Amino acid sequence: MSKDYWSPTAFDNYYYKNLISQKGLLRSDQQLFNGGSTDSLVKKYSEDTETFYCDFVEAIIKMGDLQPLTGSSGEIRKNCRMLQ
Repeated sequence: MSKDYWSPTAFDNYYYKNLISQKGLLRSDQQLFNGGSTDSLVKKYSEDTETFYCDFVEAIIKMGDLQPLTGSSGEIRKNCRMLQ
């Protein structure tokens, strides 16, 4: 199953355009555009490719700066749905 009919091999904002057209890949994806608080962001990214790219780069940089806990400082959960 292709994730994006219009541009399956390109990294672009068609993911958001598909949500507006009610063609989200997964039902959980489509929930991003269902009359809720994320609708404005979906609309913005579908209309403004440059904003999408800039925000994506900023998010990836932030993720790269995360310092995950490792070794004895970290925690491995057997059940990720619950905190112990």
